[in-house]
Amino acid sequence: MIDIKFLRENPDVVKQNIKNKFQDSKLPLVDEVIEFDKKSRAVKQEADQLRANRNKFSKQIGALYGQGKKEEAEEMKKLVTEQGDRLAELEKQEAELQEEVTSRMMVIPNIIDKSVPIGKDDSENVEVQRYGEPKVPDFEVPYHTDIMERFDGIDLDSARRVAGNGFYYLMGDIARLHSAVISYARDFMINRGFTYCVPPFMIRSDVVTGVMSFAEMDAMMYKIEGEDLYLIGTSEHSMIGKFKDQMLKEEDLPYTLTSYSPCFRKEKGAHGIEERGVYRIHQFEKQEMIVVCKPEDSMEWYDKLWQNTVDLFRSMDIPVRTLECCSGDLADLKVKSVDVEAWSPRQKKYFEVGSCSTLGDAQARRLKIRVSGKDGKYFAHTLNNTVVAPPRMLIAFLENNLNEDGSVNIPEALRPYMGGMEKMVPKK
Repeated sequence: MIDIKFLRENPDVVKQNIKNKFQDSKLPLVDEVIEFDKKSRAVKQEADQLRANRNKFSKQIGALYGQGKKEEAEEMKKLVTEQGDRLAELEKQEAELQEEVTSRMMVIPNIIDKSVPIGKDDSENVEVQRYGEPKVPDFEVPYHTDIMERFDGIDLDSARRVAGNGFYYLMGDIARLHSAVISYARDFMINRGFTYCVPPFMIRSDVVTGVMSFAEMDAMMYKIEGEDLYLIGTSEHSMIGKFKDQMLKEEDLPYTLTSYSPCFRKEKGAHGIEERGVYRIHQFEKQEMIVVCKPEDSMEWYDKLWQNTVDLFRSMDIPVRTLECCSGDLADLKVKSVDVEAWSPRQKKYFEVGSCSTLGDAQARRLKIRVSGKDGKYFAHTLNNTVVAPPRMLIAFLENNLNEDGSVNIPEALRPYMGGMEKMVPKK
């Protein structure tokens, strides 16, 4: 959510930003906000005057009674009562008008960074840089579930019977590899100075609307029936929510946290062969990183965060590239975002394995995460990034470390988490 003062003073900038995100249907919201805000401030001004009158008249009534001027005191009490009725009416109007303003402000997209390329959708995202040499082996690389099945490592049929499509059982060495990657990612981030955290896996609705747009919420979140609780789609939600309604000390910034959690997503619209298996699923586990910092430090942290993911994947011999998200591909709260994509030797192309974003003060403004500094109080900036999200990451791992005989090499960095194993040997 952007600053209402900024919108009042720069309506044309806000409208151009909406156009840059190809959301022209939202253009009328800007003028509507300005109109409702104008009415709201006028009502508030009158209400404030009546509150001041009430305090002043209350003192005068007491003085009149003290002077024995009962008639005058009663007349003034009558006036206070009349003004009280008007104040109650104004307070109701004030709340209604503020709700009209807020409901519109919540769907007006955040101002994107000037460096973001303008484009309509993810087809217009821009490659930034490649890391590692993408290779295609001489032998055919099987589909990832076929590789896993050679290790007796996956059971999709049982999962469908138990929970339906979009779920899985990981077994044996594949399950161990999954856990090893999570543990390695945890220690990788701890070694980079981040504090490890295991957060709540459910959050209240006010946290959900604080960290994401309504469109994202509808597309992603599972609601707990009969409770004001949602299953998290990523631990970023509860990690940023940790600072809700807090006044942080400037000297304590930045907060750099890395968190483990399961993630639950509706994943609407999944289709095609590459969406089968464990690529697009309703439940997975993830290691995340978040930063809460001063506004002037957020872009520096943004570059550090995506670099962490690149370094992690390269330490496991997986070629990756970074892809700058264009304006139309950015969620409404995001200021700037970059995807990290891993190389798939089977598909002969890259696919997304993580996303890094800075949201400016949008989440902090919604959740009231403020900072008390030497020059006054201000809203913090928040950032998030995927460290690693198996089992999707396992697709890239298995394909890039696969040998012709079906065995899979274990990179040196991961061996301590696999009991010293240097190579996984298939069972069939």
